[in-house]
Amino acid sequence: MTWDWQEEQQENLIHLSISQESKPTISMITEAGIIGKIGLNSKGLGVCLNAIRALGVDFQRLPCHLALRTCLESSSVQEAVAILQKGGVASACHILVADSQEAIGLECSHLDIVELPTKNILTHTNHFIKPHPVEDKTAFADSPVRLRRINELIRERGEELDGSKALTAESIRSFLEDTQNSPTAICRSQTADSTIATLFNIVMNLKKPSAEVVVGKPTQRGAYIMYLTP
Repeated sequence: MTWDWQEEQQENLIHLSISQESKPTISMITEAGIIGKIGLNSKGLGVCLNAIRALGVDFQRLPCHLALRTCLESSSVQEAVAILQKGGVASACHILVADSQEAIGLECSHLDIVELPTKNILTHTNHFIKPHPVEDKTAFADSPVRLRRINELIRERGEELDGSKALTAESIRSFLEDTQNSPTAICRSQTADSTIATLFNIVMNLKKPSAEVVVGKPTQRGAYIMYLTP
C-alpha cells in the first residue's frame, strides 16, 4: 500500500517496535505521537489503512488509530475483526486486516462496519465501495480513478482480480511506483490545491512475517528502504 498525507509530515515518520507481555510483538510505521498505524506483528497479522472522509463521529466507539492498534495486538484476523465489530470505529476509514491465509477489508463509518472478505485480491483507495448510511465526502476526487488504475495494472500483468493467479511482491512494488495521471497518481505528488503526497509505501510478506518499506516517493532520489521484522 501507499500512505499519502501532508508532505511536511515526512520528517515525523517513525518506526516503532513494541513488545508487550502476553501480546504479539508489533512493528509499524507511524507518525510521532500516533499510537497505532500501518504494520504487522509476530503472529503474521498485518494491517493497512485508507483514509475516508464521511460525515459523523461517535465518541463511544474506538478512534481509528486505536482500532489499528487493537488489530496489531490481535493474534488472528478473526479476533481483530470480532473486536472491532463489537466496539465499532468512531469515524470513517477502511482497515485491511490480513494474515497468510485470509484478508478482510473493514469499511467503517461511525454507524456501521461493512466487511469486504477475500482470500484473493482486494483493492481500495479513499472512498466507500459499499453502501453506508452516511454521506461519503470523497476527500480525494481522484480516488475512483486510482482504484480503476490499480485494477487495470493487475489485469495488465495477466493477474486476475479473482486471485486465480497470484500477485508477486515485484508486481506490487511496481504498481506502487505508477505515475499515470500524475500528480494525482498512485505515487502521488503535491498539486496547486493540495499538499498531500506519497510519504511511504509498504509491501508485507505475512508468511515470514516481514515487510519492505520505501520511505519517500520510490520514483524520486532520496527515497530509502527499511525492512521490518516483528
